[in-house]
Amino acid sequence: MAEPIDIGLYVHVPFCTSKCGYCDFYSHVGKPGAFAPLVDALLTELDAALQREVRVETIFVGGGTPTVLPVELLAKLLDRLGEIARRDGCVEFTVEANPATVDAAKADVLMAAGVNRVSMGAQSFNVRELAALDREHKPADVAASLEILRRSGLTRFNLDLIFGVPGQSLNSWLESLTTAVALGPEHLSCYGLTYEPGTPLQKRLQLGRISAVGDELESQMYLATRETLAAAGYRQYEISNYARPGLECRHNLRYWHNLPGIGIGPSAASYWQGRRWRNLPDTAEYVRRLNAGQSPAIDVEELSPRDRAGETAMLALRTIEGIDPDRFRRTTGFDPLELFADAIRSHVQAGLLVAEPHRIALTQHGLLLADMVMADFLSP
Repeated sequence: MAEPIDIGLYVHVPFCTSKCGYCDFYSHVGKPGAFAPLVDALLTELDAALQREVRVETIFVGGGTPTVLPVELLAKLLDRLGEIARRDGCVEFTVEANPATVDAAKADVLMAAGVNRVSMGAQSFNVRELAALDREHKPADVAASLEILRRSGLTRFNLDLIFGVPGQSLNSWLESLTTAVALGPEHLSCYGLTYEPGTPLQKRLQLGRISAVGDELESQMYLATRETLAAAGYRQYEISNYARPGLECRHNLRYWHNLPGIGIGPSAASYWQGRRWRNLPDTAEYVRRLNAGQSPAIDVEELSPRDRAGETAMLALRTIEGIDPDRFRRTTGFDPLELFADAIRSHVQAGLLVAEPHRIALTQHGLLLADMVMADFLSP
């Protein structure tokens, strides 16, 4: 009998209390009558997906905001995931939460299910910036929610923050960053704001109702983030992610190493044995299909070995360690120094990449232009 394949398991709960203006993930305000059917459909798809010979190494429940589920439905979902985590010796079980969506009862549910990591969307500690992002919580809600979680016994946290918010200055960004550090999270994710097509924030930008932070100021914010968090004892291990040593997000590391992952829920994406697919982004239709015994998968794609190699390289370049040529050869069958010779030569000359026998990685300047560099590794 073949050894089971390790996977990362992602479960998508699309419900939110309100839709943030910058968000282009599939999410929507949940109506009470939709909660139970969605949880039942998630569990149905989950049981079908785990018929494969797999061992679940990491679990990440995201959204949306999973903690908007009523406590009994949150327990129903997380208890089943907890059973899987205990069965497979899962090393990391993360649930996303937003400030002010966690009370003592929900914190106890997380703890009882075996959740060992909570990722909270703080985004900013400035009232005006939260308003610009259409966030409903108040700055003080973050500390209050973390205290509730800690009282239940949870100890490992990530805080999400966003820089480049309209009206934000370097000083106000650093104030949010230092406030976040003072709360003692083991992990921080610091993202530059992007104006995704079709979002309300992008429409406001097009109409001239807001002004984007300039590229130079955004670069200053990014470099100041690296410096501030390094001084506070956080190690940058990916373009936007920083952690205390040894407390990196294992689930996301699987993604950046292009390892197998199964996605459950509306819009969730999967990558399995060279095949990639995603579920349709429609909660009602997702539930209908699962109830009818039909697959929710759409956009199924078989990747060629060359395409898989390009994606593996692109994702690895997001990490500070970059591409490990030996590991790359073992996993893809290609030598990256040969396959990407032209791109490597060009970007090394421009000071955006460093290429050594055991490491191909972005320089500090390259981190600021990462999307441009990585695109050349995806192209044939």
